[in-house]
Amino acid sequence: MSRMHHESHNAEKIGWLRAAVLGANDGTISVASLVVGVAASGASQNAILLTAVAGLVAGAMSMAAGEYVSVQSQSDTEEADLARERHELATHPEHELAELTAIYVGRGLEQPLAEQVAEQLMSVNALEAHARDELGISETLRARPVQAAMASALSFMVGAIVPTATVMLAPADRIVAASSLSALAALAVLGATAAYAGGASLTRGALRVAFWGAFAMALTAAAGRMFGAVI
Repeated sequence: MSRMHHESHNAEKIGWLRAAVLGANDGTISVASLVVGVAASGASQNAILLTAVAGLVAGAMSMAAGEYVSVQSQSDTEEADLARERHELATHPEHELAELTAIYVGRGLEQPLAEQVAEQLMSVNALEAHARDELGISETLRARPVQAAMASALSFMVGAIVPTATVMLAPADRIVAASSLSALAALAVLGATAAYAGGASLTRGALRVAFWGAFAMALTAAAGRMFGAVI
């Protein structure tokens, strides 16, 4: 008796992984950059902590709203395409059969076999067959706005906790160095984790994210010193 072999593919993770990694990276980089910039200006530790908390809350809400609007637009487009396809299946089934057959012929099947496959799939679930093979819409890659928004907000908060906690724990005269190092370490871990989940190089993923984090913090530190000196 044979058992069904189940394979797990990286594409199945891409929806939630994209939102989670983007949110965590943004949380760490944004709040750490705010902390480093404000600290470099000579602000008090209480002011720096207030900045970090405000950045955490505002950033999480911004990420959730932005991700929801973006993914909802994708979802609306998918629903409009599915509604049009549903109408065409109801009014012109022969045309839709020929269309699906042509797709399979284009993928390498001979005409008789392509037509047989199209007929069989349409007899089971015509809309699903056209959504997958004509429109490129599958259950795995469907847009899920609420899920994406929640993942973005929560992951932003998780990422922002690192620089916020550093401000609370580090000595006042070591906030810039401690925040920079802790943020870079967190970003390297996030980059490596995302690369591992996506099947890519851990080292390359870690270095890529850490580089942009260091660049952002260097710019905000320079701005903090410049405007702090002016004030």
